[in-house]
Amino acid sequence: MEDKRRRSVGWWLRVVVLGAVVATYAAIAGPTIAGAGGGNDLRPVIFVHGFSGSGAQFETQAKRFTSNGYSPELIALHEYDSGFGLETTEDVYSRLDQRIVDLLEESEADQVDLLGHSLGTRLMQEYLRSSPERAATVAHYVNLDGFPSADPPGGVPTLAVWGVGDPGREIGGADNVYLENQTHTQVVTSTQTFEEIYTFFNDEEPETTRITPEREIELGGRAVLFPQNAGVEGGELEIYEVEAATGERVDDEPAATYTLEGDGAWGPFEAKGKQHYEFAIVRPGAATHHLYFEPFLRSDAWVRLLTSPVEGGIGGLLNVSDQHSGLVVVRYKEWWGDQGERNDVLEINGENILNPVNTPIDKRAIGIFAFDEETDGATDLSAPMPTFAGLPFITGVDLFIPASGSETPDDTIALVSTPRGGGGKEVSLNVPNWTSSSDRISVQFSDHLQGAR
Repeated sequence: MEDKRRRSVGWWLRVVVLGAVVATYAAIAGPTIAGAGGGNDLRPVIFVHGFSGSGAQFETQAKRFTSNGYSPELIALHEYDSGFGLETTEDVYSRLDQRIVDLLEESEADQVDLLGHSLGTRLMQEYLRSSPERAATVAHYVNLDGFPSADPPGGVPTLAVWGVGDPGREIGGADNVYLENQTHTQVVTSTQTFEEIYTFFNDEEPETTRITPEREIELGGRAVLFPQNAGVEGGELEIYEVEAATGERVDDEPAATYTLEGDGAWGPFEAKGKQHYEFAIVRPGAATHHLYFEPFLRSDAWVRLLTSPVEGGIGGLLNVSDQHSGLVVVRYKEWWGDQGERNDVLEINGENILNPVNTPIDKRAIGIFAFDEETDGATDLSAPMPTFAGLPFITGVDLFIPASGSETPDDTIALVSTPRGGGGKEVSLNVPNWTSSSDRISVQFSDHLQGAR
């Protein structure tokens, strides 16, 4: 394991503040508790994301937990608008109070295990210190690359996992783990972090760190507005089976359709393991948003479909035309373009779009907007788009991707990711060249490779 443990004194108080918009909330809670693994009773697990985040950052770890005997109903995602447009922090805490009450009642567990990331660590430290009653409901707390502390918050046994950055960060009296080659979001999603978390919760190592494949699977989750985590309302979600080689729909009719309302929840959808799917968010007056993922290995109740409001939002920053396609490429393990042999490679139609100027390690980019910035039919990767330069965790590249000029695609956009640490393994996703004036495209690569670190 590429990590080292040490104790030191230091404080790190840095959070990027971005303007807030409409907020709402919802997540997943469940009715039953799983059986015990290795003789230990399994407590409910609650993840609280950071700034501009969502439960999507915990999706991989949730599937690792279920691969080790946890029931999906034991994994809860506590989501909120990190700009606090409508909710106060006390509102977030009050909802967490109720979530814990419900989980304990339905699971018959004695306490929950709690995790926070980034801004979520500040919130959870304050929450645990706010009253002895709140702290008493939590058996273990995990502080993921966030705020330091002089002591464990609320006296709750604490594990702190730190990535690259100030080596003086720590939580006093806690088990502090330092992962020297992992950046901010990777710390949440990595295999090494899962090993630490699982062992901390259960006093034994996990049976596996792999995501165990299943042939017949169920998918579900939420369609949400980024970054507020407000549920998408007033539209439908259409799910299509697609061809792996082209992204083309297998049938004209969707395999399933869900009305989106309230918190944007959808599912469960009975899917096939290793099958490629398209998730299309269709709303009156809005561009149809097509979202593509790598094939799902096992049941996944935590899929997050991130989109923008019908008008405005980050989607409004894309330049659109009938002549080009626009992409958003996401991976919850930062893209590195300035680390030499440790770089990632992300090729779109044969061109690697990652380089030292648009994806330096310090940018911590997990989302890449790629489109024809000037509508000039030319690609220019010599500088990042200024529009995205000041946004946290996001970058933009000027890439011309020819479109059909109509609402019917006529070609395939080929994306090939060669992730660092994967021994040169390539992962391919192919999607239709939807026209940006009428359609949006998002592609999400997994933040893990089976057996790779």
